[in-house]
Amino acid sequence: MACMPKNEHKAIVLRTEQLTPHMIRVVAGGESLRGFATSGLTDHYVKLVFRHEGVEYPEPFSVQSCRELLPREQWPRVRTYTVRAWDPDALELTIDFVYHGDEGVAGPWAAAAQPGDTLYMLGPGGGYAPDPDAAWHLLAGDESALPAIAAALEVLPEDATAHVFVEIEGPAEEQKLPRPVTWLYRGDRPVGELLVEAVRGLEFPEGDVHAFVHGEAGFVKQLRRHLRIERGIPLERLSISGYWRLGADDEAWRAVKKEWNQTVEAEEATALSS
Repeated sequence: MACMPKNEHKAIVLRTEQLTPHMIRVVAGGESLRGFATSGLTDHYVKLVFRHEGVEYPEPFSVQSCRELLPREQWPRVRTYTVRAWDPDALELTIDFVYHGDEGVAGPWAAAAQPGDTLYMLGPGGGYAPDPDAAWHLLAGDESALPAIAAALEVLPEDATAHVFVEIEGPAEEQKLPRPVTWLYRGDRPVGELLVEAVRGLEFPEGDVHAFVHGEAGFVKQLRRHLRIERGIPLERLSISGYWRLGADDEAWRAVKKEWNQTVEAEEATALSS
């Protein structure tokens, strides 16, 4: 019998938990995850694969075979999610999903998930862990960045200085984290507006900062410009990226993200050279 490609994994839902009104935790596991490997990063992500109902997919299932054998409109949908936790001994993978009713693909799936359901994924990928030698840390993001921020806080040295800003809808969306967090209640304000204000208003401590800024692409662009140009932080001391973009699903955002990033980089280079 053919095997799945090395970077493709099939997991079984073990349990779910409603963390907050808009955050659902799904824990998946099983022997098929034995080849899943992470490398100490705190922003590991996987690309979750969701099949269309009514489509007969090739078996054994893999994204690669689907793209080779099926028309594009029948390809499974792919959504990128941060790994909240990975326990290699128990073979348990934890993913937290932002949920807004019937909106989207992954959120409704998580809300309906039951033990025994199958979850396909690609990965993991990633590139950030807080530098223990940094003088201080800045972590800022919206709900989509909260799992990675929480994972980073869990590994920070006890004596590390960290300024942490997380924008959420309101008090009911707060989570218990291992370090103090400045929770910013968005309410009806635009996504990221409070984050931009908070970081701009922060009195930066002395010394080398290691920063993690992720979330909706619009505010990430604003904060990147502020941190790179106004604060003079070297790019290698920033983990900064738009996880998602208002008005675009994951596939549409991935289709333009590279070009969007190139435009941001070009504008930044111009500003830094002027």
